[in-house]
Amino acid sequence: MIQHVSINPQLLIRKIKNTEVAFAGNKKSKIYGTLSCSSGKRMKKENRVFFLSEQEALNIGYRPCGHCIIDKYKIWKKPQ
Repeated sequence: MIQHVSINPQLLIRKIKNTEVAFAGNKKSKIYGTLSCSSGKRMKKENRVFFLSEQEALNIGYRPCGHCIIDKYKIWKKPQ
């Protein structure tokens, strides 16, 4: 997990292009989603974290976003 405020913007862009970063999450709400999610784009930088994979986010306790990963969100929500 990489915190947005702790990474150089050029390095972040390079990691995204090299697919070293594929998902973003909100560390306060514990929700992760795609980098193109409109909900995720509105969050504050100090709350944003980046993940290499969905599995990394899930292992840390994040849940899928209900906007951009709706199918996985429904599966996550079903047992609740």
